[in-house]
Amino acid sequence: MKTRFAAALAAGALALSLSPAAPAQAGPHDHDAVRYASLKGCADKKDERRPCGPWRLVTHDGGQRPLRDAQTVARHADGTSSGYQVAPIAVSGDGSHVAYFTKRGRLAVRTIGGGVKLLAADALPRVAQYDVTLLLSDDGAKLAAAITGKKTRIFDTASGTQVGSAGRGEAVSGFSGDADELLTSSEGEEPVTDLAVYRDSGEQVRRVTPPQVVAYNGPYALAADGATTANVIQGGKPALVLYDSAVDQVTAKIRLTLPKGEVLKADWTGENQVTLHLADVPESGPTKMTVVRVEVPSGKVTVRDRYSVLADSYVFAACGG
Repeated sequence: MKTRFAAALAAGALALSLSPAAPAQAGPHDHDAVRYASLKGCADKKDERRPCGPWRLVTHDGGQRPLRDAQTVARHADGTSSGYQVAPIAVSGDGSHVAYFTKRGRLAVRTIGGGVKLLAADALPRVAQYDVTLLLSDDGAKLAAAITGKKTRIFDTASGTQVGSAGRGEAVSGFSGDADELLTSSEGEEPVTDLAVYRDSGEQVRRVTPPQVVAYNGPYALAADGATTANVIQGGKPALVLYDSAVDQVTAKIRLTLPKGEVLKADWTGENQVTLHLADVPESGPTKMTVVRVEVPSGKVTVRDRYSVLADSYVFAACGG
């Protein structure tokens, strides 16, 4: 069942109010910042599980907030319901912002403890919502909306304006550590994976075909320098791989001792720090998440957070940083 969680992340639960009148905005990983968004699964008439209820935002203090204005079941391009496919959602790395489609079909970014910014009605072309993947920068200041077969659109979330577009049909890996660049991946002309770096304005900085130790071991994270990527070799001897795309060279392989689980997200959260989100999916029971910080170049691993995803989750999307 790992694929359903990976799908939710590609698209990354509270009893508190989401009112704009809240006294203070959530800071990085504060008790009221969002750990992850979860959508419940319910049995239909054929006893098959389908998404149901509102998205739930789960905070670091264990609270749950229903995101009642968010679309949960994705709509087709003509506005009709897909019936079972999940509408996209994204949580910023610091847990301060959430991006989603409203029930009226508008792209929105909510600040936890603040207000909601509705993007223009024509912010995206008329496409099926399940063909859109949303991704926020670590601080929630920028939003990337990747659209199947089309260019990714990049928005400033404070103003709601589009600042650029990049990478037609390419998968979005994430923003750089300072959110000035966007990293994408795509299939090359041969059976290889290409990585591309774009400025947030949409200008391509470089396109490279990295070695297999990088290409075959995603997810990838881009540092604030706009050149250094990090990814993890998993398996018997885990290692953090650093690759300089500016010179097309692997610069380090750092041995790691990691908790149990599959690396679902990777993010540069400091000049010399990479944060990894690992998911342990047992045959029964809830998914167990462990968030670790890796110091570069020492490879020292520190656990930042541990939690179990709500047991009734159909899909979930974790924060990144």
